[in-house]
Amino acid sequence: MTQRTWFITGTSRGFGREWTTAALERGDRVAATARDVTALDDLADRFGDALLPIELDVTDRDADFAAVQQAAAHFGRLDVIVNNAGYGHFGMVEELSEAEYREQIETNVFGAIWVTQAALPVLRAQGAGHIIQVSSIGGVTAFANLSAYHASKWALEGFSQALSQEVAEFGISVTLIEPGGFATDWAGPSSRHADPHPAYDAARERRARQRAAANAAGPGDPRASAAALLAVVDAAEPPLRVFFGASAMSIVRPDYESRLAGWEKWDDVARLAQG
Repeated sequence: MTQRTWFITGTSRGFGREWTTAALERGDRVAATARDVTALDDLADRFGDALLPIELDVTDRDADFAAVQQAAAHFGRLDVIVNNAGYGHFGMVEELSEAEYREQIETNVFGAIWVTQAALPVLRAQGAGHIIQVSSIGGVTAFANLSAYHASKWALEGFSQALSQEVAEFGISVTLIEPGGFATDWAGPSSRHADPHPAYDAARERRARQRAAANAAGPGDPRASAAALLAVVDAAEPPLRVFFGASAMSIVRPDYESRLAGWEKWDDVARLAQG
């Protein structure tokens, strides 16, 4: 298999760490970004020049462009761009501040936009490339206590679908990966929480029970997700969207069936609005 060069954000832990390791283990090269690149020291010792650690806060647009340019100049090309950096912010709509909403959007949406914009000239010049956007099951459905996160992931889904149509003629593929529950620290140390309002205590407890029931079979293994990612990257015709995790389809299917039923039920009103 031809050696590929990756640019992956958010590689200090979780999916980013596992995917960086998997790419390196099969002989690929990786420009791996993280806020704290010392978390990559062991990989640098193990894989040497195949790894280019880059310190990066994806909310810094100029730094995003500089990092992509550094990686392209260092390796001579970029084949796979993985926008993985992001976090979840827990909080009911009424609980979240303007700053908390903005910070969520800055990281999860604008970070991916800036890296994508920076990479596109490189990929277009090559006439090939694959942009992987790490969305979530929360990018296609929604749950209480995660409105800021859903706002960010639904935005990522929309701009990425539009992007896929814009760049196909240049030989560039776009894939939205939509993981369900995995044993990362997304809901732990990596997450943020709004100051709770007691009016929503019951709703919070209800949502916690729902999450526990949905994950009764156990969360997915981030290490196993690497094989799934490589299968997507190696596909002759990669998908625009793909779930990661066995539980995702069972959660999303009834949601979308309900949407279709609702639209059909109110189709007469839709037609009435047309005049």
